[in-house]
Amino acid sequence: MRHHHGRLEVITGPMFCGKTDELLRRLRRAIIAKQKIQVFKPGFDVRYSNEKVTSHAGNEYDATPIESTTEISTLLHNDVTLVAIDEAQFFDEEIISVVQDLVEKGIRVIVGGLDMDFRGEPFGQMPMLLAQAEIVDKLHAICMICGEEATRTQRLVDGNPAHYDDPIIIVGASEMYEARCRIHHQVPSGKKE
Repeated sequence: MRHHHGRLEVITGPMFCGKTDELLRRLRRAIIAKQKIQVFKPGFDVRYSNEKVTSHAGNEYDATPIESTTEISTLLHNDVTLVAIDEAQFFDEEIISVVQDLVEKGIRVIVGGLDMDFRGEPFGQMPMLLAQAEIVDKLHAICMICGEEATRTQRLVDGNPAHYDDPIIIVGASEMYEARCRIHHQVPSGKKE
């Protein structure tokens, strides 16, 4: 069953807020509706599995690892009605035109990704995807310090907040990251001594 109109749905928020679980929930519903699905993820994200999108809770779905979003066009099956892209913040600026092309072809596109990096700044191409989406869901986690709603991702290095000048992209999970509220999110300026 093909959609009459394509659309872009973006699921965003900090780490540990359930973005991938929400993406997987939507995929399960699409399966019930007999949709033809393809899922893509960054090739370097092998935290749980190279060929699956896996949530921190352990839920998973088969996915094709790619290095560049331009690969989606060549790997796309003719009968696909839904394309999901996980960890979209890691992809290059080509993701914008690829997603727009899919939507214009009548395909439902679901994108999951962090809206902010560990510094609390916009992450990759996510701001543009958020602006172009028909549907945006910003999820919240629980602050590991106070228990309030968390909207930020805190990177930790040896138990301490990472410095502003540390590398933006380091793939990890609870051993390196925590969800934090705005008040408890810390990013010391300058290099470590």
